[in-house]
Amino acid sequence: MQETDLALLIDAARAAGEIATGFSGPTARSWDKPDGAGPVTEADLAVNDMLCDRLQAARPSYGWLSEETEDTVDRLDSDTVFIVDPIDGTRSFAEGSNTWAHALAVAHKGIVTAAVVYLPLRDLMFSAASGQGAFLNGALISPSDRDELTGAEMLATRPNMDPKFWAGDVPDFNQSHRPSLAYRMALVAQGKFDGMLTFRPSWEWDIAAGDLILREAGARVTDKAGLPLRFNNPHPTQNGVVAGGALLHAQVITLLQTD
Repeated sequence: MQETDLALLIDAARAAGEIATGFSGPTARSWDKPDGAGPVTEADLAVNDMLCDRLQAARPSYGWLSEETEDTVDRLDSDTVFIVDPIDGTRSFAEGSNTWAHALAVAHKGIVTAAVVYLPLRDLMFSAASGQGAFLNGALISPSDRDELTGAEMLATRPNMDPKFWAGDVPDFNQSHRPSLAYRMALVAQGKFDGMLTFRPSWEWDIAAGDLILREAGARVTDKAGLPLRFNNPHPTQNGVVAGGALLHAQVITLLQTD
């Protein structure tokens, strides 16, 4: 099932890329979603419509959770569910950047079993299936083996450096950023960065695909309390994300301020 699901996700991601790149980000119609939920463009919706039709037709028994589809409780009755972000990094897309991604995942009883993060303008296809390893464009990937947080190359936004999150001094690591959360997770799985963290509540569609890609690459990924990520929750968010090699991840969790 997992290999077949992965092939389905890869094909769907490539089709999503063809649709999204048919739009010009800066000229695509865009508007702000209610309640400060961020921007959306006509490209997001076009990709979402295609993925919803294509994936659900192929797996009618699977539930559906997408950033651009109104959520319902129906998915909670399904053991297996698609978790999709049609365009992760919509602001980047609208600005005409190439650092946005399609993030597609399948989760079974809360655990992601197949996943793709695809950046069509960078020709980067990250993929994983349970027990099969993680890949970039067909080549196996693995995380950094760095074991010291001081001086590490970390993907983290500035608010995560607030002393309120840390027990003692804020760690002295090198901070970088990428607009797509799914891409940040994939970059850690690839070993391009030593780790990543976000302490804000994280939507499942942003992180489900990255969760499996990290785990299959051999990295450790949890919420900010050090608990494993479990998906298809009634309110589809997680308590932040911390990812990296096992030793580096353990250092981050140890240094975080606990209530």
